[in-house]
Amino acid sequence: MATRVGMVSLGCPKNQIDAEHMLYALKDEGFELVQDAALADCVIINTCGFISDAKQEAIDTTLEFIELKKEGRIKAVIMTGCLAERYREQIIEEMPELDAVIGLGSEEKLVDVIRDVFAYHKPVQCYGECEALAMEGGRIISTEPFYAYLKIAEGCSNYCTYCAIPNIRGKFRSRKMEDILEEARWLAGNGIKELVVIAQDTTRYGEDNYGKPMLPELLRELCKIDGLKWIRTLYSYPERISDELIDVVASEDKLVKYFDIPIQHCNSEVLRRMNRHCNKEQITELVTKLRERIPNVVLRTTLITGFPGETEEQFDELARFVSVMCFERLGAFAYSAEEDTPAAAFPDQIDEDIKQKRLEAVYNEQSFIMDEHNAALVGQTFETVCEGYDRYAEMYFGRTYRDAPEIDGKVFFWSERKLRVGEFVNVKITDTLDFDPVGEVVE
Repeated sequence: MATRVGMVSLGCPKNQIDAEHMLYALKDEGFELVQDAALADCVIINTCGFISDAKQEAIDTTLEFIELKKEGRIKAVIMTGCLAERYREQIIEEMPELDAVIGLGSEEKLVDVIRDVFAYHKPVQCYGECEALAMEGGRIISTEPFYAYLKIAEGCSNYCTYCAIPNIRGKFRSRKMEDILEEARWLAGNGIKELVVIAQDTTRYGEDNYGKPMLPELLRELCKIDGLKWIRTLYSYPERISDELIDVVASEDKLVKYFDIPIQHCNSEVLRRMNRHCNKEQITELVTKLRERIPNVVLRTTLITGFPGETEEQFDELARFVSVMCFERLGAFAYSAEEDTPAAAFPDQIDEDIKQKRLEAVYNEQSFIMDEHNAALVGQTFETVCEGYDRYAEMYFGRTYRDAPEIDGKVFFWSERKLRVGEFVNVKITDTLDFDPVGEVVE
């Protein structure tokens, strides 16, 4: 009987793609994959180690499966991913019940590690260089059947002072364009309609391999692939959003009019200490340009509150900036001091309660903005992908181009006919429910 393997993948879509590569390798070697990890013989926890909340989630999830192992319900628990890479020796010391810990650079050895665990019944630690993490190979798509993520690069060379990603995943390195396009054609041939292009910094794509940014050319080539309907790009750094990239997004029908631009702050001194390379004036100019050149563009950003040394005046400047910019989508985090990052050693660390109060203030301001944005949608009709039926609300739900999967909101809507998951329909917005638009299908 084949060994049953289950996987729990935590964190970002980039980590999820790593999980999909591992699942493919396991299936290819004859392991039986099970949806419910609690019913497996061996559980793999693909962890995130980015900020404190993500680390705690990874630890809590691991401990839950260790308890199942103690109860005899599963036989082995293996940890991989960013937390395993970041803390190496510490993980097995703190959690001796783990059967194996595998670093990012050794994930391709997962099959051998599982076999060793069951053959020798001894804890296994397997680490290589993090930059040896494979970016090519087969995948088992774990998202809904109509959309998938497409990773175009790995690692990061921006070295923001608050971020541990370069330490965990290594320097930025792009995939070859022909390999990306081959994978995208395979995804389209397997029914994928929406492609979400990701990297730690998509706008840096190609600088290492081709000597210049190549994201605009890559997007143009992706648009030529038959079967793809929506192509969305995430994680675009503001200082690298060129006129060429804006023109490509504006002119190509398959490219959704959506930019994800993590700015983190607007105060020049805070940005300097973050080692960010844009200022408030440049960000304002970019936002104005995008809205002028791409009608109905949706702009998403991410902010950090309570960065070391952030004064009340600097935070007030950020809050006013949020109010003036009126981003259609906004995420925010209280600063998390991460080991081995420069910012963790900065003086004037902010009290946790102040960080949280500032975070709440940003979200309160954004809630009013979201209400205004949603109210303006009433009466408009949007092409919407159906993602399922909510029995409690007795409505279908889905997304327009305005919402990235797993990040943004939903549209709830009625339909006189039965809809399929992944079907695109036109929805007229008639009302709002909390932060989500409500509408009905119009044929």
